[in-house]
Amino acid sequence: MCLGIPGQILAVSDVTQKLAIVDVGGVRRQVNIACIVDDAHPTESCVGDWVLVHVGFAMNRIDPEEAQITLDLLAEMAAVQASIAAG
Repeated sequence: MCLGIPGQILAVSDVTQKLAIVDVGGVRRQVNIACIVDDAHPTESCVGDWVLVHVGFAMNRIDPEEAQITLDLLAEMAAVQASIAAG
C-alpha cells in the first residue's frame, strides 16, 4: 500500500521537464507532474489543481473537497499518534 498526500500546484517551474511547485501541508516541494498532463490538460493549465503526491510525483488530480477530507484525516491521525506518544 502506498500513501498519496494531497497538495495544490502553485506554479509550473519547468514546462519541458513537467515540474511544478506544489504546496504539501504548508511545505513547498518540486514535484513531477508528467502523470497528470495530456493534450486536454497541458502542463501550463495545472496551476491551482489539487493532486495526490507520492515520492515526488503527482499521481492524479483530485477535487478540493476530497483533498480537504484527506488532509483532515491525516491531521486526526497525527493528533492520535501524538497523544499515544505522550502516554
